[in-house]
Amino acid sequence: MATLISERYREWESECEARFRQLKANEEKLNRIFIDIYGLQGELTPEVEDRDVTVRRADLKREIRSLISYAVGCMFGRYSLDVDGLAYAGGAWDASRYVTFQPVADNILPFTDENYLPDEDIITRFCIWLTAAYGAETLERNLSFIADALGNPGRTPRETVRAYFLNDFFNDHCATYSVTGSGKRPIYWLFDSGKQNGFKALIYIHRYDADTVGALRVDYLHRMQRIYASEMERMRDMEESSQDAREKASAAKRKEKLSRQLKECREYDEKIGHLALSRIALDLDDGVKANYRKLQTARDGKFYEVLANSKNIMSKEK
Repeated sequence: MATLISERYREWESECEARFRQLKANEEKLNRIFIDIYGLQGELTPEVEDRDVTVRRADLKREIRSLISYAVGCMFGRYSLDVDGLAYAGGAWDASRYVTFQPVADNILPFTDENYLPDEDIITRFCIWLTAAYGAETLERNLSFIADALGNPGRTPRETVRAYFLNDFFNDHCATYSVTGSGKRPIYWLFDSGKQNGFKALIYIHRYDADTVGALRVDYLHRMQRIYASEMERMRDMEESSQDAREKASAAKRKEKLSRQLKECREYDEKIGHLALSRIALDLDDGVKANYRKLQTARDGKFYEVLANSKNIMSKEK
């Protein structure tokens, strides 16, 4: 049955508000009782400020970002639309837990600033997940609702979701998986080629194995380099053959952007190559910080920074 996320959110908002009001009333009732018992009527008031109530109200942007995080968890198999709670956090993989929606087989979710990988791109997979979870009939309306909640006017819903993954998702994820006084402990790790957004891909550490980096490099990073080279050639042909000045200028501008992205990917490939050949094994018992450094340290002991926000996540060298 098709479902609108907006309707589900309004139900959740009403439930949160009712819980909030009930708890506030209970706390104020208790305050009145204690004020009467101890004769503090002239010193204290029973009223409780909204900010001091110990349950939170619904917040649309926060809930939508949480929904996207859950969707990514389903894409990796951490969660499933068919079982409650965690579906996989290490150990034996049970394919029978995933019927309604299938996680990615290779534990890699690539994304770039345009939809160059139509079958594997994280935005495509997000739309497939929305369809599985809420129905095909409501996909476009649900996407629009999500995009409006995220903000970024002037873009299509898919462009807004893409911009969120490019710019904000990993930071939100790190903020969610953090320990006060000890730092960030992300369970999804972001391979990031740099500021040009040439290549990005998420992996789930509980499904990582020694071949993951090699698969990411060969199946996705190399493919993106071929795509950029092909698109540059197409822009070059358009620039040379077009009679429209605006079209020629647009082609030249995009060709320059693609050139920067291709250069970034080639430089990134050199670093990734050392790590892929090293076939690095991780021991999750060592913790995120140690493994974040270990994954970026080749067999020869040289460090190659390929993961996002390394400075703030990995452990210090001893």
